[in-house]
Amino acid sequence: MKRFDLRDRTDGLDPETQYEEIYRVLATQEFPWDINQALSFALFRTYAVPTIGRLLYDTGEFTERVQKRYDDTGLILDAVLEHGMSSQAGRDGIRRMNQMHGSYTISNADMLYVLATFVVTPIRWIDSYGWRKLTRNEISGATNYYRHMGKLMGIKGIPETYERFAELMDDYEREQFAFDDGGRAVADSTLDLLCTFPPNNLAPAVVIRRFSWGLMDAPLLEAFGYPQPSRIERMLSQTALMLRGRFIRILPPRAVPKFARDLPNIRSYPNGYQVDALGTFPRGCPVAHQPAAPDVAPSN
Repeated sequence: MKRFDLRDRTDGLDPETQYEEIYRVLATQEFPWDINQALSFALFRTYAVPTIGRLLYDTGEFTERVQKRYDDTGLILDAVLEHGMSSQAGRDGIRRMNQMHGSYTISNADMLYVLATFVVTPIRWIDSYGWRKLTRNEISGATNYYRHMGKLMGIKGIPETYERFAELMDDYEREQFAFDDGGRAVADSTLDLLCTFPPNNLAPAVVIRRFSWGLMDAPLLEAFGYPQPSRIERMLSQTALMLRGRFIRILPPRAVPKFARDLPNIRSYPNGYQVDALGTFPRGCPVAHQPAAPDVAPSN
């Protein structure tokens, strides 16, 4: 294959009906590393919303068993991506997500925001650090992929376009980002885990943390109470990723798809796993909470 053959392939697919294949090519062949990093960063952003960060902290799953939670999330999404949402494995993955989310009191607004981060963050990441930018067809396909997943998760008020997702995400963060001890603890635990992933584990943890802070915007850093990096630190972090993108550009395209289970970061299941056994199985809501406030959709 030539370097732009996969782009030509995705641009030849219909984003309204073949969005799963478009996103599968993007996530496993064209931009596997970028999309994996961006989705991890998307989840990280959600911790800065107190209702999300506090809930994750109260479960203890993201502070006491963060590696397993990271692995379970990646492998569940992996099954949906590889086999398709209508397959048995895909249905098992979506059922597991719905069962876990249904065990807690989570507003539709928060669910919608998390969905928006999964749509918007990878596209913005690739726009900034990828070896090329996504085409309009690819953006539409990726958006429709998560729109359909959101519908299967019972989320209401799902935007129809990427632009509306971006507006929703930005507005929600502007309104909801705030410091919370629980959200900060979950963020710290996640960064500690990041420091153990190869090749990050070859550098001092403080270097990886400061490198990560250099990729975060000011409102996100402020919400977690993290220090604002210097201009030089930001430049070094962002330039390193842009140079990586330029290097990837000269390499041949990936011929064999790379899924989450192939990553060295996934370490909890050396002997294999069953999709329907991943995640947690709480009976009822396992955390104490106040009665839910009336659900107010984020402004668009």
